[in-house]
Amino acid sequence: MSDAAHDLAHKLGQRAEAVCRHYLSAGQRQGHYWQVGDVRNSPGRSMFVRLRDSAKGPAGKWTDAATGEHGDLLDLIRESRGLSSFSEVVAEAEMFLGIPRSVHEAQAPLCKTENSSRDPVISARRLFAAARPIPGTIVEAYLRNRCITALHETGSLRFHPRCYYRSDAHTPSQPLPAMVAAVTGLSGRITGVHRTWLAPNGSDKAAITTPRRSMGHLLEHAVRFGEADDVLAAGEGIETILSVRTALPNLPMAAALSAAHLAVIAFPPGLRRLYIVRDSDPAGDRARDSLIARANAAAIEAIVLSPALGDFNEDLRAFGVDALLAGLRCQLVPEDVSRFMMLSP
Repeated sequence: MSDAAHDLAHKLGQRAEAVCRHYLSAGQRQGHYWQVGDVRNSPGRSMFVRLRDSAKGPAGKWTDAATGEHGDLLDLIRESRGLSSFSEVVAEAEMFLGIPRSVHEAQAPLCKTENSSRDPVISARRLFAAARPIPGTIVEAYLRNRCITALHETGSLRFHPRCYYRSDAHTPSQPLPAMVAAVTGLSGRITGVHRTWLAPNGSDKAAITTPRRSMGHLLEHAVRFGEADDVLAAGEGIETILSVRTALPNLPMAAALSAAHLAVIAFPPGLRRLYIVRDSDPAGDRARDSLIARANAAAIEAIVLSPALGDFNEDLRAFGVDALLAGLRCQLVPEDVSRFMMLSP
């Protein structure tokens, strides 16, 4: 560990209990230790963080008895927040301590925990675990500002108040609030995450170059809303899918996050009808054609749902939910109208 990192870890150790209360809020103090489930802030009692210097070691050293992982408070911050670079960890630690940002951000690696990994899937799972449910957060405000009111079964979405963003390899990272979406396979296991950085009040996406980015393995996978059985609707964007779900609240849906990934999305076992929620652009047309061909080859009925404008969120915002309902009704198989469509009072 470099001298700068050692000094920063020592400063954190002087405030070890405050660090634990902030990053491991699911735990509690037990004597001279903080006890929690693991470094990703899961409930439990297998991980111990030393809160005071002792003959056994300095304050801030921790061990997870269940996994053998161990480290100092810099490692704890990295793992709990799902950070991947030393400069990001330094920035987070300095922000917590309230000290000025370092002029020179050393790139030397941190002391690794025994089981740590740079596997993007593991990083994705850690980031999602560090985020929290969306009710009452600016993620909910962001979606409602886009006229999306169907927020049931949105456990695949979470809010992270300080999700690091870097515009390119030559600029420093900055923590920004973000909507974090879990990308899962058909088994439900997380294979990646999708991040949408947001304005501080949730009024729109953040004013940055690329407010949407993915991490992990997306091929064949999706962000899922509801559990698919014999019928599924699949499209590109999260906002597009949730817009359709505002009108069809009982229809299981999947957001593949791009036209290229939509074209190769995996079909659930037992699927007999696929609604293709298309975007009106050349990439959307190609994804539609590919999905129709794949569905036909698998003996799955493919039906295209087309927006009046560029996508269904544009339709929802421009025309309202009643017009969206009317436009979708005529595109559904008749038996699915009563099964999935929200009925007017």
